[in-house]
Amino acid sequence: MDETDVIVIGGGTGGYSTALRAAALGLEVVLAERDLIGGTCLHRGCIPSKAMLHAAELVDGIAEARERWGVKASLDAVDWPALTATRDDIVARNHRGVEGTLSHAGVRVVPGTAALTGPRTVRIEPVTATGPGGAAAAGDDGRRVSQWTARRGIVVATGSRPRTLPGLAPDGRRVVTSDDALFAPGLPTSVLVLGGGAIGVEYASLHRSMGARVTLVEAADRLLPLEDADVSRHLTRGLKRRGIEVLTGARLEEAEPYEDGVRATVRTARGEVRTLDVERLLVAVGRTPVTDGLDLAAAGLATDERGFLAPADWSRLETAVPGIHAVGDLLPPPSLGLAHASFAEGLVVAETLAGGTPRPVDYDAVPRVTYSSPQTASVGLSEAAARARAGDDAVAVNTMPLTAVAKGMVHGQGGMVKVVAERTAESGAAGSGAAGSGAAGSAGRVLGVHLVGPHVSEMIAESQLIIGWDAEPGDVAQHIHPHPTLSEAVGETYLTLAGRGLHQH
Repeated sequence: MDETDVIVIGGGTGGYSTALRAAALGLEVVLAERDLIGGTCLHRGCIPSKAMLHAAELVDGIAEARERWGVKASLDAVDWPALTATRDDIVARNHRGVEGTLSHAGVRVVPGTAALTGPRTVRIEPVTATGPGGAAAAGDDGRRVSQWTARRGIVVATGSRPRTLPGLAPDGRRVVTSDDALFAPGLPTSVLVLGGGAIGVEYASLHRSMGARVTLVEAADRLLPLEDADVSRHLTRGLKRRGIEVLTGARLEEAEPYEDGVRATVRTARGEVRTLDVERLLVAVGRTPVTDGLDLAAAGLATDERGFLAPADWSRLETAVPGIHAVGDLLPPPSLGLAHASFAEGLVVAETLAGGTPRPVDYDAVPRVTYSSPQTASVGLSEAAARARAGDDAVAVNTMPLTAVAKGMVHGQGGMVKVVAERTAESGAAGSGAAGSGAAGSAGRVLGVHLVGPHVSEMIAESQLIIGWDAEPGDVAQHIHPHPTLSEAVGETYLTLAGRGLHQH
């Protein structure tokens, strides 16, 4: 049996970040991956979808140029093979980059299906992993079963897969999930997106930009139900303005694929039953952890009732079996199932295995982004969560529309900045609403920041620091935001909460 310091099972964002950090700290690392290094995020999720959404933004720009700015531009067609070739090239270059980084760090990559055989032992069954274009994946040739013992510990990072609906199996053409929607043949003329979370909203936005008739169905009473209610409201307004039909409080009753599409029956919030004939049904009703084949029981582990591998110690992300850690989508809430959160989790686990005492992941300070048009970006507590935690009288809120600043008018897409903070005696009323309401005076620690509008994904990092450093509006107000930018609206919101507002009163 071979020995190493750390065995990582799964080469997605959480797994390979753990491996890289552990190797940088001088540990010997074996990384087992049965598919492709980079995982869902790199090959089927974050990266290819954002490449496609960038293309969608270019398409939307042509329409805006013509209709708003007098630029006599027209869109002849979308060359789907050329578009997907560019997307695949971006993915392939990132894939080669991650593999090269792992190799340079000295991480031993073993293509294979790993299973636990004890609290410190793993068996890896060989597979031949292939990259884009059929190229062999990096690592061992995988021609033998290997048995490994971990001197320091084992990290389980096997990720998640899309949930599906009973009796409605994805076929990659008419019924698709987020894993295969980008790779389905051609552009559909009509799409029913089931699920109004971040994934569903992004795919609804993408298909609408590409010319499809889109209906977005969400069972909850609003889109992005885990976000601030004002985020949902502004997002829904923006999507409807683009021609997307949004049905909240609605449920899919039945769906029947036929030769050229799917006939779906939807019950609306008012109890009306509607029949929709669409070319494609995209199921985006969440994801479920992947633990099949791991043989957790052999190491004395079991998942919870939802399939998650819960830590016994969140500060170390260590399971009930000492030395076995979990990162990424295997973790239950408060972990967020986000790639950038899994990077942070990987750092914590690697530094723990190296004998350090890293600071635990602060999930309240992890940004959340939806890359639709309009985009949403948030960090910290929603207004409702802040009031539930601290009480109605302990919260001050300020909201400012992006169109209140010149650059917001230039973009012309609406949107908002909303800051939730602790209320002090000087900060006045605690209500929210229109610009400047309930925000006069000097508010206390910032609890949450919520943005909707163009490019707000690139504006949220500042707010992460504000939340993470327990800053107050007065701390932020002394820093100057450049003019003219969208970020001016962020700066003005803090100025008002600090009692120094210029354009808000």
